[in-house]
Amino acid sequence: MCKPDALAQLSRRVVDSGTGIRFEWRPAGAGRLAGEAACLIVVDVLSFTTAVSVAAERGIRVLPFWVPDGPATTAERAASEKAAAVYARQSGARLAVARHAVTPDSPWSLSPAHMRRAPFVARLLLQSPNGAAIAAAAPPHLRVVAACLRNITAVGSWLTTRGYGSPAHPVAVIAAGERWPDGSLRPALEDPLGAGGLISDLHAQGAGPLSAEAAAARAAYEGTADLTSAVAAGVSGRELAARGFVQDVAIATEGDICAAVPVRDGDGAFSPG
Repeated sequence: MCKPDALAQLSRRVVDSGTGIRFEWRPAGAGRLAGEAACLIVVDVLSFTTAVSVAAERGIRVLPFWVPDGPATTAERAASEKAAAVYARQSGARLAVARHAVTPDSPWSLSPAHMRRAPFVARLLLQSPNGAAIAAAAPPHLRVVAACLRNITAVGSWLTTRGYGSPAHPVAVIAAGERWPDGSLRPALEDPLGAGGLISDLHAQGAGPLSAEAAAARAAYEGTADLTSAVAAGVSGRELAARGFVQDVAIATEGDICAAVPVRDGDGAFSPG
């Protein structure tokens, strides 16, 4: 049996693998790689980073705010909603609401379709149980970028232009995934596809080497002939469609058309890069 100090040394060697592009899941993975990465990339295709990309196209700065999901109690959810409202007020931001709670006075939500139609605001607090949690897991000094299927080329070019993606300046690409009701990870199909698309673009530009996990994500993306159908047929896509938000899935898969690169700034907001 390994002693605790030997386990710590082994863990450090596993992270410091000599690769330039690494791939992990959820806040735990982000926290694990944050100490070694020069830049962390959040991928939450349905729907946090897609919504952030739409906001960035419009010049809206997005403050991410984690909200509990899965087994959270009613009291925990109420406390989170109250904290979000206070933080939005203190930050001079408008508060996005749940998809089903939009009104003419509060038209912003995690829905990319709502984000596209709603009036412009300079600052918006966007609540999310997945993508926002990953951003929160990254220390303030670490550069954090929001990526999705819509801005693969823009993010890839932004990273390589700045020298990210080498063993000296590695990037950590983090898939948000979803959670089962008990709080455990549900590896949502759309997020490794989004991550794999970015990894594929970075590798084509000469970044790397890839970790084994990053190479697998790239292979999944490159081996998927019809991304739109795959995402729509996945559990997350079907859930959104069943709830009446099929347009959100369509926006998330409308192609690599977005030139905006949302980058976390000094006050924690994702701003157009």
